[in-house]
Amino acid sequence: MPPSSHIEQLYPQVLNIIQESKLSPLFQPIAALKEGQPYGFEGLIRGPADHPLHAPLQLFQAAERCGLLAELDIACRKIIIQAFANSGLPGHLFLNVCPTSFTQPSFRPGATLEYLKSVGLTPQRIVIELTETQAITDYGLLADAIRHYRLMGFKIALDDLGEGFSGLRLWSELRPDFVKIDKYFINGIHLDAQKRQFVRSIQQIALNTHTRVIAEGIENTAELDTVRRIGIQYAQGYLLGRPARQPATQLDIPPLERSYNAQPLHATAMSLLQEVRPLSPNDSHDDVWQRFNAQPDLNAIPVVDNERPIGLIKRNAMLELLARPFSRELYGARSCALHMDQEPLIVEQSISLTELARLMTACERRQLDDGFIITEQGCYLGIGTGREFIRTMTELQLNAARHANPLTGLPGNVPIQEAMSQLLAEQEDFTVVYADLDYFKPYNDIYGYARGDELLKCLGQLLQNHFDPACDFVGHVGGDDFILVLRSSDWQQRCEQLLAEFQQEIRHFFNPDDIAAGSYLAPNRQGELQRHPLVSLSLGAAQIIAKWYESHHEVASIASTAKSMAKRENGNALFIERRQQKPNDLHTLGRYNAKEQNQISL
Repeated sequence: MPPSSHIEQLYPQVLNIIQESKLSPLFQPIAALKEGQPYGFEGLIRGPADHPLHAPLQLFQAAERCGLLAELDIACRKIIIQAFANSGLPGHLFLNVCPTSFTQPSFRPGATLEYLKSVGLTPQRIVIELTETQAITDYGLLADAIRHYRLMGFKIALDDLGEGFSGLRLWSELRPDFVKIDKYFINGIHLDAQKRQFVRSIQQIALNTHTRVIAEGIENTAELDTVRRIGIQYAQGYLLGRPARQPATQLDIPPLERSYNAQPLHATAMSLLQEVRPLSPNDSHDDVWQRFNAQPDLNAIPVVDNERPIGLIKRNAMLELLARPFSRELYGARSCALHMDQEPLIVEQSISLTELARLMTACERRQLDDGFIITEQGCYLGIGTGREFIRTMTELQLNAARHANPLTGLPGNVPIQEAMSQLLAEQEDFTVVYADLDYFKPYNDIYGYARGDELLKCLGQLLQNHFDPACDFVGHVGGDDFILVLRSSDWQQRCEQLLAEFQQEIRHFFNPDDIAAGSYLAPNRQGELQRHPLVSLSLGAAQIIAKWYESHHEVASIASTAKSMAKRENGNALFIERRQQKPNDLHTLGRYNAKEQNQISL
């Protein structure tokens, strides 16, 4: 098919950029979060400055239309390798490669290795990052090429998981060393329960396939804290370092704020941890025999290599093997890894017990009996047992049911008081928010209590969606009153977004005529019909300095006062008590001029 006039004009421009090496390399750090240092740097490319093809997306799209994608790919590879070597940057180089380049007739195995040798780099420092810009048609050929690179010492990364044509299939077929989660799932992850669930699922698959996860697109500390609590070890984004010709080699990574978890059903796998000294692949079958004989109650021993769990040796299977004739003579001195379970259940310490329950349900019975491995950011911590898991879940569910609000299932008064008391006892500052619906009683009178209950359940779900269960507590006092005990650093932004979404959701609970009028007719306290505004949500917030308070009663008092101030505003409103008052000054709170306070109305 002859090229179009546009491609005829574009072709010489792209070809000139490639042949004249009019390409500029940049490097962006990939942080190893546990160590607080760069694990490596991703090599990025830019076209000529002040040129329509300066941006990489336009450049590569143009090369693809002109049939020059493979040539551009190779040119970028050479320039980035040369610049990385000249810069003296530490760690690994993540080298972007289009997978279809491996299936082109012009593909020459060993070319990348030659470039590396010419600049004094070893393949062990290179991570080939597969960027899926085109649909892959020959998985077999691609797998062969990747196998070839692995044999030479290269590592493999899969870029933008969740965006491309066949990310999960590539993961399954190629077994990469790294997967990079597309920034779409990281952007605003602290505000989106579905994104958090997606990323937790990816992290869980990665743990059980010995793959390391890199979270791309980290732009603020809330996103960083969220992915760290999920257990992700590596991250990349503007918060950690922007692309630069000579990026910083020392990273300023904000410390992870200690998570607080008051809700019983959000207890984590950490509560099941049993510390068991692991084996290494260098330990022999005889070493395993001695450990099991010395510890009769030990049902399984993890095998750990360089802090990362790689398998689980099970008591019954190992003792049965070594009890056979000549087995001790045959296997005694050989590595214990020979007979370990290479696919045990591995979970992050931060995973909630409810999520763990879903994983355990999907597992085979043997994994429930033998236990599972618990890690922190992929590094071995200990093990958990099925028996302890069942016992703990039963206790927590009974306790939660005893104190939960029967309508929303949220913790009621007792857990709310315990949450506040625990933080006060630990001298941990927090923010308390009292949430209350306005004009809810007349709504019940007109639309009925069943419809009112649906509205309360909707509000309860919105509260859970907008706050982080790892550090925030959502409780339901009763009726239309809710209490939030918050430690998220961005709690104010979350409250504002909650109000915005509530304003949209409330429209589903009124008929079209009432929505059009912006009000509805309902009896007042004297039994006379009058118009009432649509139901709105008032949030009264106060920042609590723990050392000033002795009991949850004092906290409840300031929260109630803040709520009253919020209800003075029309419509959905957030009132923030900025004055940090000691308990003996609480009686003055209601006297402040409203203009002196920080009030946000939506």
